[in-house]
Amino acid sequence: MLLRLPTSVSEARDCLAEGAIPVGGATLIWAAWQRDGFPEQAVSLRKVPEATAVGNGVLGGAVLLGQVDERVPEVLRQAAKGVGTGAVRRAATVGGNIAGSSLRDLLPAAIVLDAWADVLTADGVEQVDLAEVQAKSPVLLSLRWREPVKGAYAKVADPAGGEVPTIAAAALDTEGVLRVAVREGYVVSSGSAGAGGGGVDELFAGPLSGLSDTGRSLARRQVTAVLGE
Repeated sequence: MLLRLPTSVSEARDCLAEGAIPVGGATLIWAAWQRDGFPEQAVSLRKVPEATAVGNGVLGGAVLLGQVDERVPEVLRQAAKGVGTGAVRRAATVGGNIAGSSLRDLLPAAIVLDAWADVLTADGVEQVDLAEVQAKSPVLLSLRWREPVKGAYAKVADPAGGEVPTIAAAALDTEGVLRVAVREGYVVSSGSAGAGGGGVDELFAGPLSGLSDTGRSLARRQVTAVLGE
């Protein structure tokens, strides 16, 4: 297998156009390649500046989870910190987790930050919302977001019976909009509302009404942490 390491967006685009398979930390696809066979060529974005940026409202898709630090909002940093083991975080990438994983531990944090993504295609760079990222699993060049006033994140440490851990995140933006997102199993539920005037109750009676008791309780705690109630 030929691993191509472009140093610019245009070079990376050419790699995709020529059939190179995107690879981040390869934590998700290595076993499948060993089982099914390796592609003729793969492409990594780890030398593309736009894909390795951290800070000033952007997080590159090729950034390792272990490199996510205080230059990004706390809610996103905690999400990255909670993924797997230290060894996993030293190999897995932001783009692989959000766009390439079925678990997508970082997705609830990205949703409450009202984030969007720059994705790389053979035709160029496109800006898409997180719904499209979930639906199409594109090559994520970078993640951008709305800076929060405050955010909170929690993950159930040891779920019973080997179940997928429940994750809840909440954030309040500068316009007074509260966003909440919860992952239960492989499903992420989310919604937004004004932080006052019964908006929180409407949120849990509406888009978050299908949460389990565990998910609802965890989400309520993150809302309380954000709003200081």
